[in-house]
Amino acid sequence: MKIRKNDEVIVISGSNKGKIGQVLEVYPKTQKVIVKDVNKKTKHNKPSQTKNEGSIEVKEFPIHVSKVALLVKKATKDKPAQYSKIGYKLINGKKVRVVKKTGKTI
Repeated sequence: MKIRKNDEVIVISGSNKGKIGQVLEVYPKTQKVIVKDVNKKTKHNKPSQTKNEGSIEVKEFPIHVSKVALLVKKATKDKPAQYSKIGYKLINGKKVRVVKKTGKTI
């Protein structure tokens, strides 16, 4: 997967479109990522023998990696946020991630 942990990404489709966050976890087998403060849902936990009281917790759930893109520049008053796809190049025999719009290495 081209998106990795701690990358700053923007959601490009879905109900959370336009939100910006940091990637907390990556799941390569299912091609999903968890982004901070995106796709939050409430989870209700039943009481059990170890925890006598039930609880309600709000947590982030995974979204598909095709719905996020690497953030290149944050939005300003004049311009919206810029994002780009990620590619790979071989530099001195090493595989390096490259921003496709600008050509800079990550």
